[in-house]
Amino acid sequence: MHTLKDLQSLVSVAIDKEINQLYQTEPRHLYEPIGYALAVGGKRLRPAMVLLGYSLFDEQVEKALPVATAIELFHNFTLLHDDIMDGAEMRRNNLSVYKKYSENVAILSGDAMSIMAYNALLKSNSEALPAMIRLFSQTALEVCEGQQFDMDFEIRTDVAIPEYLKMIKLKTAVLLACSLKLGALAANASEKIADQLYDFGLNLGIAFQLQDDLLDVFADQDKFGKKLGGDIVANKKTFLLLKALEISGEETKAFIHEWIDKKDFDASEKISAITGKYNELGIKEITERSIDEYYQAALNIFNEIPLADETKVGLLQLANLIMNRDH
Repeated sequence: MHTLKDLQSLVSVAIDKEINQLYQTEPRHLYEPIGYALAVGGKRLRPAMVLLGYSLFDEQVEKALPVATAIELFHNFTLLHDDIMDGAEMRRNNLSVYKKYSENVAILSGDAMSIMAYNALLKSNSEALPAMIRLFSQTALEVCEGQQFDMDFEIRTDVAIPEYLKMIKLKTAVLLACSLKLGALAANASEKIADQLYDFGLNLGIAFQLQDDLLDVFADQDKFGKKLGGDIVANKKTFLLLKALEISGEETKAFIHEWIDKKDFDASEKISAITGKYNELGIKEITERSIDEYYQAALNIFNEIPLADETKVGLLQLANLIMNRDH
């Protein structure tokens, strides 16, 4: 049996080989930025989820490494383009690709990564490859839809929480769900179990993004790795902000909108003011309850998956990792 940590290590070794090859491939100015983006790292959670989905049906998880690589390439491609759209100069405590190289380089290298992802997926020998390609393509399009909704929300003042939940489902959760299902399909699992794994991952994915929203305000600064309150400064329509506006009285709502509308402000003062209102409204506890609802929904699906508990233990490790992370 493979632990989630084992699977993350396997993925890291495979990605490191990919990086070394990229640094030796011409044209250098196309492939070196891809290697740089991958080398910046991260938890390799999504590709590990591919291997996890595969390991439920076949212990030889190395067979699913091309599929895991496809997911990691696609995920990092989205980050290259997201950073340009968001004007984010840093990624995982390193310069984002467009800041280190240029916007044009980041766009073209990102395009190449998306194509490389499909090439990696095509290396799978699974009989279910046509279904895997359909799922991968559907997920890729949904991630783009989620990003567009997120961009639309930046200029809207009437975003409702159900709209927000739909957006994070598309932008974040579907890729996590796809990762588990792709792994299962690569192992020729039944459609029923593959769909259950997808739904399990979808609920965990929404909990994952809500946890991100929460950590941006209430994480331990020393463990978080970046300055707290970035979403507050940027007026991001997070679950915390939308819930605060939903349950506030008129005076508090006006106070929050006043800070949102300010063009000239001290960032620390704004973070302190909005966080203070969140504390008054109990937003941290409300968000934690919402996270737990999606976690419990995932556990309910876990219990329905017709596999032995010892076989499914990696799924619980995944759920606990998402629920208990602090950065």
